[in-house]
Amino acid sequence: MLKRTTTCGALQPENAEQEVVLNGWVNKNRDLGGLIFIDLRDRYGITQVVFDPQINPELVNQARRLSLEDVIAVRGHVRLRPAAAVNKELPTGAIEVLAEELEVLNEARPLPFLITDRSTGLEDLRLKYRYLDLRTKELQRNIAIRHRTYQSVRNFYNEHNFFEIETPFLMKSTPEGARDFLVPSRLQPGRFYALPQSPQQYKQILMISGFDRYYQIVRCFRDEDLRADRQPEFTQIDVEMSFVEEDDVMQMTENMLRRVFREVIGVELVNPFPRLTYAEAINLYGSDKPDLRFNMEIHTLNNLALRSDFQVFKNVIAQNGLVAGICVPQAETFSHKLINELSEIVKSWGAQGLAFIKITPDGGEGGVSRFLTPIFRELVEEFKAQIGNIIFFVAGQGQIVLPALGNLRLEIARRLGLMTRGVFKPVWVTRFPLLEWDAEEQRFVAMHHPFTAAVPEEYHLLDSDPAIVHARSYDIVINGNEIGGGSIRNHTAAMQEKMFNVLGINSDEARTKFGFLLDALTFGAPPHGGIALGFDRLVMLMAGADNIREVIAFPKTTSGASLMDGCPSEVDEKQLQELGLKII
Repeated sequence: MLKRTTTCGALQPENAEQEVVLNGWVNKNRDLGGLIFIDLRDRYGITQVVFDPQINPELVNQARRLSLEDVIAVRGHVRLRPAAAVNKELPTGAIEVLAEELEVLNEARPLPFLITDRSTGLEDLRLKYRYLDLRTKELQRNIAIRHRTYQSVRNFYNEHNFFEIETPFLMKSTPEGARDFLVPSRLQPGRFYALPQSPQQYKQILMISGFDRYYQIVRCFRDEDLRADRQPEFTQIDVEMSFVEEDDVMQMTENMLRRVFREVIGVELVNPFPRLTYAEAINLYGSDKPDLRFNMEIHTLNNLALRSDFQVFKNVIAQNGLVAGICVPQAETFSHKLINELSEIVKSWGAQGLAFIKITPDGGEGGVSRFLTPIFRELVEEFKAQIGNIIFFVAGQGQIVLPALGNLRLEIARRLGLMTRGVFKPVWVTRFPLLEWDAEEQRFVAMHHPFTAAVPEEYHLLDSDPAIVHARSYDIVINGNEIGGGSIRNHTAAMQEKMFNVLGINSDEARTKFGFLLDALTFGAPPHGGIALGFDRLVMLMAGADNIREVIAFPKTTSGASLMDGCPSEVDEKQLQELGLKII
């Protein structure tokens, strides 16, 4: 075999006249009636190889039989391309290799889709032939970004005195929230391991063990319904620190993210990251993961609406409801058809409808403008509205109005192209409610997880009014994507037992599920807290991809299937018998 001496992305004009051997895949072939041009590709780049009949006619005949994705080795000399033939789109576009020897290492059968054009194959087809999809320039780039992100994260935490410690993949099942994946034990029939949804309890145990700074880039598993940013198996950056408060964990995470963005994609994130409380995020953006790449903040308008002539608004307010709105820029071209379409979309989110007023040189026009004449000037001032803007209003109960306006804000931003790719706007969201009410189960559930501590000044309210207690938790959001979340933990057994009690987990159940952690907390557990960041989602964001399947080498479909290898699959009856299992 002709063994490569360089890669397909390395050769430059200074290499002219050198003899080289290249190995790679046939990316493109062009027969110009005499000369044969082959674009040879490996993961480092593309080099043009020329087969000249005046140099070696037999070699030209051999090259003419090559097909796309054949694996070949070529020996030849580097030469400069003529000035008119320089390809400025390629890093190697100033040179070519004149072939003197060709070896076909492996032939490829006809392709199900073109490696040079992913759009020639639907996603299911590309997932079936994932090994071909991974050859495309898009996925090669994404996997390279993923690799560089791994290295940048590890280097950062290593330099800040963190230990990378592995935690078990086979653990005790303690379902809270998403379903566990269960693994039957052959050696202990009738007993099961669970695959970890998160190393949460283990990393707390590590803090109790005296390892005051831990991190891990870890695989996690959740048996939940899937969507674009979810997979049954996923990767997270898991971090825990002792003797810290919220600001310590948040500052460390900020520094890590700034470094990763700088090193991996050359982007400088703002310093410091802005912060919003949960209440501010909901009231201003209708979401606890706001996209700050554009404005269109929500304004509460009850005081103004009461002085309008619009009885609908007044009736809503009389029923303890909310009137709120957003001001849309660049809206001169919004037609009645588009506004009606947006109104129907808003109704699908539970709102009664969508009211509007256009800001024109002559005042307010269209929609409910005639009812808002008494407050028009104040509306313009409230929103700092300009000519050509549209103000949209939604009225109803606050839990409907704010999310509806938040979703409308995103929908309009998509249509106006305000979600600029390559722009990254991080924000911390803090002071979440500790608990939320589960109407189906008629009990409180943890908004974050049951190991999250209450803010100290409200801790006493857990006995009397737990619904109003806030958590010592924090989420990091970038461009409307929740990248990670964390909290300060309950670090004493008494604190943890009180939380379990509020959640309706009695002492016997708590002992059965979490006894080892409760015991550990009685042996001098330090105050501690941490964060977990979705690694796949982070890479997806930096790569500019639309879903996390684009940044995972071997992802599952939305039904949890791997089309390439056919899992999940049936297993042999003998295996089931060994495990004491029977399929019903």
